[in-house]
This record gives sequence, C-alpha cells and structure tokens, in this order.
Amino acid sequence: MVLGHWARSPFGAFSDVMLERADGHRVLFAPSRQTARFIADTYVFDDVRVVPVEVTVRDGTWTVVAGPVQLRFTTGRRSALALLLRAVPRSLAARPMWATAVGVPARLFLGVRTHGRARAGRREWYGAHDLHLITTATATYDGEPLGRLARVEPPVRFGFGSTPRTPSLVRVTTTVEHGFTELGK
Repeated sequence: MVLGHWARSPFGAFSDVMLERADGHRVLFAPSRQTARFIADTYVFDDVRVVPVEVTVRDGTWTVVAGPVQLRFTTGRRSALALLLRAVPRSLAARPMWATAVGVPARLFLGVRTHGRARAGRREWYGAHDLHLITTATATYDGEPLGRLARVEPPVRFGFGSTPRTPSLVRVTTTVEHGFTELGK
C-alpha cells in the first residue's frame, strides 16, 4: 500500500491510496475524478475508484480512510539516511538532476528508483527530503486485515519505481514532465 499525501499539487492538497492486493490486482483510491485521472494516466492500475480520502496525523500516528481501506501507522525516529537526506538543501533535492544523480545509490541501498518513464509519455523524478521508518501498522481492506507489517517484497508494480523495502514514510518532491517523446520514436 502506498499513501500519497500531497501538501501541494496542481490540484491543491489531496491524498490518495494505491493498493496492490496479494493476488496482484492494483487499485487506486483517489478523492476526485481529476486526481484519479492524473494518477491513473501516470501509473498502472487494474481498478480506479473515486472515494473520499481522509488523513489525520497526531503525534506521529497517521490514520487513513479511503473507501474500503483503513490504515493506521506510527512512525519512529529518523534513520541515519534521513539525516543525510535532510542535509541536502530542499531546493537542490527537489531538482530532477539531483534525483538522477542519486539514482544508483538509491536503487542499490533502498531498492527504489528516483527517476524513470511513466505512462502517457511522462517522465518522473522523486527527490527525497526525509525518511522515518514505520514502527507499527494495521490495515484492512473491505474489513479484512491485510496482515502484519513486513518488508515490501516483491516490490509494488504501479510504475517504474517502488517503495523502500522497509516500510517507511518518505517525504519527496515529485516532478512529472508531460508529453516526453524520445527522438526517433
């Protein structure tokens, strides 16, 4: 499960939930048709649902309700990697060239990709600013428990990237370039 919690976007502040079930079925829960269309045009889903998505945060505990999905998780202290991420000026970390430059170490150490091609001729870059490990989590889908907190294996398949292997709250700046076409194609 991936929670997108967008403080700023072309659509204003919003949250969405991407869920890959154990059978591989990928579902997007988005709060409006506009956000659902943008996300579904960028990532791959088998089902897209427009539902209210509510997120509350209190004392390091996040509570999420998105239609049939309920999620509650608690974050721990920052990791050593987070201290490194926070040392990079945010204005630099948010730039696509920085995401490209740190792509190999991010893939080797965290199993994530920081840049790549998305659907609809788009390119994306993820510039990480902070990272907290998730220490506890409970989640249900249609009232059924989704199991215990565990490593993300195999990686989720929403797009070119994935999440860190260890469940984490990662603050990123996402840059999406529309209409990229490679010369000769």
